[in-house]
Amino acid sequence: MKAPIPIYVAVEDELSEWVARRALSTRSAGYAIGAVYSQGGFGYLKKRALAFNNAAKGCPFLLLTDLDRCPCPPQLIEEWLGRPKHPHLLLRVAVREVESWLLGDPKGFSSFLGLRTPFDLGNPENLDDPKQELLKLASSSPRRLIREALTWKDEASGRLSQGPDYNAPLAKFVINDWNIGEARKKCRSLDRLFLALERIEADFAAK
Repeated sequence: MKAPIPIYVAVEDELSEWVARRALSTRSAGYAIGAVYSQGGFGYLKKRALAFNNAAKGCPFLLLTDLDRCPCPPQLIEEWLGRPKHPHLLLRVAVREVESWLLGDPKGFSSFLGLRTPFDLGNPENLDDPKQELLKLASSSPRRLIREALTWKDEASGRLSQGPDYNAPLAKFVINDWNIGEARKKCRSLDRLFLALERIEADFAAK
């Protein structure tokens, strides 16, 4: 029996960490997650990208970030690295945010929110602000605890913001109920994460 593949993880926030962990947990090859680097936002990841690329020479490294306002993932990768990427650095970019990937499972997420009928946002990667769409959906949930945990509304502007307990219920959804296979069908950037994992697994299987 093959030993699990060691891997380090670097993410923007807690939700991204749970998404990364769930993705790795679905792989039959098995992964042993070492250190998780997360110090709040993309700025830290961008600053450390070259160091993570260098560290990948010794151990695979999954760096997961959001595309946000950058035009496309290749441009972001070029701006962050500016040099050849080590094949064991998995610099994966969620288009436009990791929330897109959760919205890629409309049936599951609708059930999580307690909505009577699944929502239809089309391709979630085409949304300008996936997180805002997620918050709008959460604000319509008949489940008060979900609404109050995930959302906070500015009465002056009417804009929804992240609620006081945003990560915990979403982490529970990601771990227990997220249909990641369905999300892969809708979210190309999520599917590309799995293709990158397959390449790592092929490398380790050949050793």
